[in-house]
Amino acid sequence: MLSREDVRQAALSLPEAYEAPHFEAPSYRVKGKIFCAIHAERPRALLKLTPEDQHNLVDGVVLTPVEGAWGRKGWTYLWYEKLAPERMPDLVRLAWATVAPKRLLKGA
Repeated sequence: MLSREDVRQAALSLPEAYEAPHFEAPSYRVKGKIFCAIHAERPRALLKLTPEDQHNLVDGVVLTPVEGAWGRKGWTYLWYEKLAPERMPDLVRLAWATVAPKRLLKGA
């Protein structure tokens, strides 16, 4: 079963990613833009996906859209305890790629 630390490590393994607080939760950013945050109490993370990626990946169990306008912009809950471990790096990288500068995408 995956943990908050697994999400953290996946996020920080990406080029120029760093951790910064966002309200009471840790968030992971690249060039000041959040691509992932971990809920302080619940076993879920928040990923910034494109609306198209969100539409293609949401399954209602492991990935669920955030309610309202934030969800329509691609913000998606990741229930990491239910996620197959091999999927974690790809999902976090996809969120990172949504906000990363183009120069970083060329090298990644």
